[in-house]
Amino acid sequence: MKLGTYEHYKGKQYEVIGLAKDSENLQDFVVYKALYKNKYKDYLWIRPKKEFCGKVKIDCKEQKRFKYIGGPK
Repeated sequence: MKLGTYEHYKGKQYEVIGLAKDSENLQDFVVYKALYKNKYKDYLWIRPKKEFCGKVKIDCKEQKRFKYIGGPK
C-alpha cells in the first residue's frame, strides 16, 4: 500500500502515514490523519486495511472507499 494522500468517496482528503498490526491477531490496519480542518485534526485514525482498500456501493455503483491521489505530504 502506498503512503500519501487519499480521497474518501465523500470528498475529504486524508494522509496515510503508515501500516500497523494488531498485536493479538496480526490483523493489518491503515494509520491515517485528516488533511482538512476539524476538531479532531491532530488525531491519528486507524481502519482495517481490508475496509480501507474496499469498495462502497453508491447509487447502485461500486467505487473505492479511498482513492490514492498523490505522494506523501
